[in-house]
Amino acid sequence: MTETQAPVEQEQATRTTLLEARDLHVSFASRGRRARAVDGVNLAVGTGEIVALVGESGCGKTTLARTLLGLERPSSGSVLYGGAPLAYGSRALKAYRREVQLVLQDPTGSLNPRHTVYEAVAEGPRIHGLPDEEKVVAESLSRAGLRPPERFFHRYPHELSGGQRQRVVIAGALALSPRVLIADEPVASLDASVRGEILALLLRLRADLGLSALVVTHDLGLAWNIADRVAVMYLGRIVESGPVEQVLTAPRHPYTQALLSVLPESPERVVLTGEPPDPTRIPGGCRFHARCQVLASGLAEEAGVAAKCRSELLEILPAVPAAQAACHYAARG
Repeated sequence: MTETQAPVEQEQATRTTLLEARDLHVSFASRGRRARAVDGVNLAVGTGEIVALVGESGCGKTTLARTLLGLERPSSGSVLYGGAPLAYGSRALKAYRREVQLVLQDPTGSLNPRHTVYEAVAEGPRIHGLPDEEKVVAESLSRAGLRPPERFFHRYPHELSGGQRQRVVIAGALALSPRVLIADEPVASLDASVRGEILALLLRLRADLGLSALVVTHDLGLAWNIADRVAVMYLGRIVESGPVEQVLTAPRHPYTQALLSVLPESPERVVLTGEPPDPTRIPGGCRFHARCQVLASGLAEEAGVAAKCRSELLEILPAVPAAQAACHYAARG
């Protein structure tokens, strides 16, 4: 059972979908069993929209991001770009990756220490045979906030601050004029003061270039500051999604409530017991029920849904802009 709230603002409802996961499943062999890393996900990113994908480590966020980039092939379901299914031939993927670019968590690890800033940013344009290489590199560095760009051409990563290195990584993505950025924990390794600068940069790129972005993060505070919509992932599936203000001010799913409770301004801390279950042994019923504070407290029993929580499977949430939660307790009314 799925609960869907009132429609979102007209602007969000009419955005053209640019990148989409449709009934996506990704599984891997693990100790003689199949690990269902992504277990039925519908997710859409619209033109000029920033979507935050949040959840604990191990919930499938990075696998989903890699699949959207074409780095993993789905076991079933599909990735669509501009309404067309993603093709996996080398030529098609090369063209696709000009449009959809990855920004990694660790700028130090993603930059070759032997390459100058110029070489790092020029790598993509060279692979794709773009003309006016020096102009492209200079414009990309400038857009990423490294000005004047020529001052950085001959520097090496170790000569830059953490924030500057992350800007170089972003400039490398911008050099191919993408339409979508997939940013995997883009500020996790940065100091608090620099985090705000990088988030402001991503927002400015959206405003100036019309970029769309999927920001993968475990940090709901980051989602609040940057995203239009948020999708909360648990054990391979989206369990709650919707406009960021609706989801983060009035979360419906107990898992979202628990994630939000660790923020400093939260009035009550929810301590989740145990770790997420093994993705080779996803429990029946609601996949969160073994750790659910609503079930453990007796509230689900009082509402008459405890048996459903333990035994009745929930529908896979559709990729719609309205707020929704895959939760028997939330849908009890």
